[in-house]
Amino acid sequence: MLLETGGLAVKVLITGGGSGGHVTPALAVASELAGCELLFVGSNSGLEERIVQPSGLRYRGISAGKLRRYFSWHNVVDVLRVLLGILQALVLIGRERPAVVFSKGGFVAFPVVFAAWLWRVPVVAHESDATLGLANRLSLPFVKTLCVSFAQTQPARFAGRLVHTGAPLRGELLAGDAQAGRRRLGMEPGTRLLLVTGGSLGAEALNAATRAASSLLDGWHLLLICGAGKRADAAPDAGMTELEYVAEGWADLLAAADVVVSRAGSNALFELLALRKPTLLVPLPSAGSRGDQLDNAAYAERQGYARVLQQADLNARRLADEVNRIADDAPELRERLATFELPNSAALIAAEIKGLAGV
Repeated sequence: MLLETGGLAVKVLITGGGSGGHVTPALAVASELAGCELLFVGSNSGLEERIVQPSGLRYRGISAGKLRRYFSWHNVVDVLRVLLGILQALVLIGRERPAVVFSKGGFVAFPVVFAAWLWRVPVVAHESDATLGLANRLSLPFVKTLCVSFAQTQPARFAGRLVHTGAPLRGELLAGDAQAGRRRLGMEPGTRLLLVTGGSLGAEALNAATRAASSLLDGWHLLLICGAGKRADAAPDAGMTELEYVAEGWADLLAAADVVVSRAGSNALFELLALRKPTLLVPLPSAGSRGDQLDNAAYAERQGYARVLQQADLNARRLADEVNRIADDAPELRERLATFELPNSAALIAAEIKGLAGV
C-alpha cells in the first residue's frame, strides 16, 4: 500500500551516480521507503541503470558531465552536459512532482538537486566520506537536510539540518554464507581466502601487486576483483581467481574471506567494518583524488579497525608480508572491530525523507 499525504501517494525521487559506490547505498535507502512511489534518476551512461534494474525501480536517465577539480578542455563540453542535465531534470521534476528528492551524490546528482531547488522541492543528501565530495559541495546551498557517515563531518556555512546517520548498507551483505563462497571458488579445506578489491571500477596498482604476490602467499587462495576489462591476459596462477565484477553472491565471498585488501572508499570501508573483517586498506593517493580515501583510512587506522599501506609503498613482497601479519593479528583486530557500532543508517535517512514529505 502506498504511503499517502493529502490523499496523494508520496513520491520520492532518488538520484546519484558516477560509480556503484553512489548507487548501492541509495538502493539500501530505497528499501526502507516501502509504500512510497520511487523513481531513480541517473546518467545516460547505462552504469547506474544496470545496478538499479534488479531492484525493479523506475529509472530515468539524464545528461551528466563529469565534475573535475583540474583544468581540462573536456570541462567545456561537460559544462554543456550539466546545463542540459539541469533542463532535463527541470522537465522531469515538473512532470513527476516528487515530494522529496534524495541525493546520494556523484556528478549526476547536481543537476537534479539544483532543479529540485528551483521547483521548491526539498532535498535530503547523504555524504559518505569524511569530507564532502565536489558534487555535494556544489549542491549544499540547495540541500535541506544533509546526512553524514562520519560524526566529525561539519561542513562550513551549511544552514540546513545536519544529521549523523552513518553509512547505509545493503542488508543482504550481513547474511553471507561463507561455505557457499568457498564452494564457488573451489577452495580446498584448510586454505585461507584473501579477497582483493579495488571497487566497482578496479584498481590497476592493486591488480598488479596482487598478481605478483600470488606466488608469495602459501596456503592462501587469492580472489582478485580486478574491474571491467582489466583481467590479465595470461591465465591466473593456481590458487588464484580473477573476476571483473561480482553481480551475485558478493555477500558469500565477503563472508568467506579471512583477510580483505581494499581501497578506502567509505562504502567499502563501512561494509568491512560491519562484517568485522581484518582488512588492509590501500587508499587512493591524493594525486588521483581529493584525498577522501586518505582521510577514511586514517580514521580506521586511528580506531584500530584496519591496517593501512600507502600506494607508494605497495609492492608484491610488502603486500604478502602485510597480509600474513594481519592474519596473525586477526584475533586482536576482531576484538577492536567488535567495538564498532553502525546504526541502521538506511532507516535513519529514510526517516528524514519521510519527515520532509510529511508522513
